[in-house]
Amino acid sequence: MSYPKQRVTLITLGVADIPRARAFYEALGWRPVQALDSVVFFQLSGMALGLFGRADLAADQGRPGAALGTGAMTLAQNFDTEAEVDAAFAAALAAGATALKAPEKVFWGGYSGYFTDPDGHVWELAMNPFWALSADGALSIPPAS
Repeated sequence: MSYPKQRVTLITLGVADIPRARAFYEALGWRPVQALDSVVFFQLSGMALGLFGRADLAADQGRPGAALGTGAMTLAQNFDTEAEVDAAFAAALAAGATALKAPEKVFWGGYSGYFTDPDGHVWELAMNPFWALSADGALSIPPAS
C-alpha cells in the first residue's frame, strides 16, 4: 500500500471576519496572493495559509452550522535570533494580537512566546538553537542520535 507524502501544503484558519483577519496578517507584513470575498490566501515557504469565514468553512467541510473552535493547536514561526522573536512578538501585538506569554528563555534551551490572533488562533514565536532554518525560512529538524 502506498501512503501519502509526509507534508502539509495548506493550513486554513476559520475566522469570524475576513477583512479584520486579512488586515491583521497584512499588518504583520504578509501579502495575500489571492483574495476572494470568502477566502484569502498567503503564500508561505513551501505552503500556504488560508483565511476562510467560519460558517463557509463549516459548510465546505460538510458540517453546515457547526461551531468551529480555535486554540486546540499551535501554529509556530521559528527565527534565527531572540531579537527577531521579540520584534515579531511586538509587531503582532501592535497589529492587534493578544499576548499569552511574552518571549522568554525556555527549559529546552530555546526562546519562545505565544499570542493569539484576533480569532483566537494560537501562534508561537520561537528561536530553537538545535534546529536549522534555511535562507527562505524552511525548518530542518536533525534526526535523533
